[in-house]
Amino acid sequence: MAVQHAENVDLLVCTCCRRQGAPGDAERAGTRLFRRLAERRLPGVTVRAVECLSNCSQGCTIALRGRGRWTYVYGRLDDGADVDTVLEGVAKYQATDDGVVPWRERPEHFRRNCIARIPPLPTLAAGDT
Repeated sequence: MAVQHAENVDLLVCTCCRRQGAPGDAERAGTRLFRRLAERRLPGVTVRAVECLSNCSQGCTIALRGRGRWTYVYGRLDDGADVDTVLEGVAKYQATDDGVVPWRERPEHFRRNCIARIPPLPTLAAGDT
């Protein structure tokens, strides 16, 4: 069993996402998802609102990132029904050294709705620019 790492992980939540067919002046689903996730106590996880993850046609979108880890972007999330799914995915991501959760161990929604996988930035040696 993996040990949860103390190093901080960022959970980015797009607050611009809106539910298909919602009136233009309604509170955005992404804002509700952010609020619901921010209310949870997630040790070692910083929940950040971002204005746009440019995945507008795919429902609510989040990204998981951390130093030395792969970044993952997930979409088609429901602001109410998928909160626990996101929390499960964050915990599994956080428990890895590199951010790569084996495909079969990811929450079902994450397996089917990965928008992007981005490699970690290389570590610069002293004196590199």
